[in-house]
Amino acid sequence: MNITLPLSQLVSGKTLQLSGSKSESNRALLLQAFFPELQIKNLSTADDTLLLQRALQSKEGTIDIHHAGTAMRFLTAYFATQVGREVLLTGSARMKERPIHLLVEALQRLGADICYGERNGFPPLYIKGVALSKKEVRIRGDVSSQFLSALLLIAPSLPNGLTLILEGELTSVPYLKMTVSFLQYCLGEEVVQWEGNVLKVASHINKPLKNNIWEVESDWSSASYWFSFVALSPIGTQLTLTHFKEDSLQGDSALPQLYKHFGVGTTFKGSTMHIEKTAFPYSTRLEFQLNNTPDIAQTIAVTALGLGLEAHLSGLHTLKIKETDRLQALQTEITKLGATVNITDESLYLAPCKQLREGVSIATYNDHRMAMAFAPLMLKTPIVIEDKEVVSKSYPEFWEQVEEVSGVRFQETDKR
Repeated sequence: MNITLPLSQLVSGKTLQLSGSKSESNRALLLQAFFPELQIKNLSTADDTLLLQRALQSKEGTIDIHHAGTAMRFLTAYFATQVGREVLLTGSARMKERPIHLLVEALQRLGADICYGERNGFPPLYIKGVALSKKEVRIRGDVSSQFLSALLLIAPSLPNGLTLILEGELTSVPYLKMTVSFLQYCLGEEVVQWEGNVLKVASHINKPLKNNIWEVESDWSSASYWFSFVALSPIGTQLTLTHFKEDSLQGDSALPQLYKHFGVGTTFKGSTMHIEKTAFPYSTRLEFQLNNTPDIAQTIAVTALGLGLEAHLSGLHTLKIKETDRLQALQTEITKLGATVNITDESLYLAPCKQLREGVSIATYNDHRMAMAFAPLMLKTPIVIEDKEVVSKSYPEFWEQVEEVSGVRFQETDKR
């Protein structure tokens, strides 16, 4: 189904509770698979998390994780450690285009038995679980942080632990820090050491957890869409979001600092976050380096578009291997709306656009973030979002909550 979003405005003062962080939930589920005594509270309701949870519980020989990239990376590492287990790990057509060879090669150097089912370097993967006795591996630091996190999360279960040596520049550092902090909280700070480009995780087999309860914080990536809604609203518009931490482990908690540039102020009271449109943007040209926060790049680009701003976004090299080529998708869809966009392999330039076209149908490319990033434009011009159900990948309640804060019942149409 598609959804038509009419020109509207937010009902100021609403309070929303967002689902638990997908990033935190997925890390907690993988560690729980090795340490069943770990209790997880406020688990994400996202499709990706539910797919990972079912896969970890499954006894089937074929595991299909559809579009869930995190699940593919984490499960590759997990099944490699499950002695005697044989699985075919597969996914959607797009998943089979997303490279995974750097993670596979790192696991193979540790002794893993993994081979490719179709095309070298890409899923599906045949995995035979074996004991991984080697304890040191090198891997590039400028690849997906999920590769690095997958290795770190299996490390406590290995008989000799793991020394991970990162080569070159690191990307998405906050996500790596999230994994390290999470492991230190559950296992003890002394178990995980990070010095320079070397991460050491000691074996924790047959040892109790230091903390066996993890309460998942609400998802900052999901919060980005509400920052965008407020940024595109009149001055004085307010929203309150619950279950957030000012000192969050999530990289996208950079949102309050980034959205100051769009005139959005953020205040905290305990675990409650209050956001308000307090001013017009104080610059007509924005320049952001988003290497550490690539998941909110689409939201930021669309916010700048809605406000008629010029924007140069860089550090976006990982966007080309996400659910879709997000840079190309952004260029295509923003151009439909009447703006000029130029992209490179790692950047996006948006020229100022003072008049958006009406009634444009936004393709979502099986990418949840395309649907949600463009939704706030309803405050500037009527649009249609294609395949609205795609949001269930990370934020199933999204459209229901958009209706709640807009006071509008949206029209759904059949796919054509």
